[in-house]
Amino acid sequence: MDELLRKVRSGAVKLYALEREVPPGEAVAARRAFIEEETGTRLPAVGAFSISPDRVTKRNCENMIGAVQVPVGVAGPLRVRGEHADGSYWLPLATTEGALVASVNRGCSTITRAGGAEVRLIADRMTRAPVFAATSVAHAAECVRWVGSHLDLLAEAAATTTRHGRLVGATTSVAGTSVYVRLEFTTGDAMGMNMVTIASGAVAAVIERETGARLVALSGNLCTDKKPAAVNAVEGRGRSVVAGVFLSDDLVRDVLKADAAALAEVNTRKNLVGSARAGALGFNAHAANVVAALFIACGQDPAHVVEGSLAVTTVDPVPGGVYVSVTLPALPLGTVGGGTAIETQAECLGLLGVAGGGDPPGAHAKAFAEIVGAAVLAGELSLIGALAANHLVRAHATLGRGQ
Repeated sequence: MDELLRKVRSGAVKLYALEREVPPGEAVAARRAFIEEETGTRLPAVGAFSISPDRVTKRNCENMIGAVQVPVGVAGPLRVRGEHADGSYWLPLATTEGALVASVNRGCSTITRAGGAEVRLIADRMTRAPVFAATSVAHAAECVRWVGSHLDLLAEAAATTTRHGRLVGATTSVAGTSVYVRLEFTTGDAMGMNMVTIASGAVAAVIERETGARLVALSGNLCTDKKPAAVNAVEGRGRSVVAGVFLSDDLVRDVLKADAAALAEVNTRKNLVGSARAGALGFNAHAANVVAALFIACGQDPAHVVEGSLAVTTVDPVPGGVYVSVTLPALPLGTVGGGTAIETQAECLGLLGVAGGGDPPGAHAKAFAEIVGAAVLAGELSLIGALAANHLVRAHATLGRGQ
């Protein structure tokens, strides 16, 4: 260790290249020791972790010095009645927000007592949108027409780069001489961003060659990845899910301590009118809370919570109670690739029965998406109920206050 640190200090070995000199575990420890020395800050807790650095340092994190631990709570059981997920599930929720797990747990209890959440996957498409420069607006229009009539050719080009991804659609948008082609792919059990980026490169090369439009960037921001965008709310991205449940008047009164009319009014005035007044893209109570907690626990890219927040919650008065639903148009998620193979995250996916690749391919990711949809519904129900019953302040005072 001392000799290795001496080489780092002298510049003979770059900090990022330590794994080339020693095994990953030793490299992480040496890098952490160097940073402690440089900053005068000890990092014993960051250095205490259970995941193996062997794979993580190659695929998930550069310049690794340790790990930050996030508490994982469990909520459930949650009864899900989907086409891909059908059963009772315990939800692993990684969070530091007191009261969140308790709130989702109450929503799970409500849904389960009601017989379970109906959940349906309504779309499955990951997107990448390269931008091209045309020479004129006439040329831009020609490019649009060419793309629209040659999807089969573009799909063949994409297929040369992947066994699991498939190009299933392409929509175009023009702004002056800029031509955006929003490519849509199915990605099996993977979230698929790397897969579709590589495939999009092959597709873009064909478009450039055949139309004469110049490829400017492989991502033109119409994808739209990790940024709030109306296109994702309207067209969807990743997996698109709808979840709903009928709650009787008695159940609303017994579990949520409110009444159906109050639930409907809170949802209308807060989630719908309030969100519209704010110019929000999501019309929900706190969908991002539940998406984030599940994504962090299960090895998803936390930045995709941006898309996950584009949810719409509705409360429809019906005879004998209310029908509550949540629509999540953009859930970029997967059960293979990314952080899903890290030991702790793989265990959380295993808790849901969706770790690794499914049979047939895509089955696990679709089931996971339906579980996420039902979990968000549980979170929405609980918070709307707490607001309707004026219990929110009490819950946070009891469970969420710092000492």
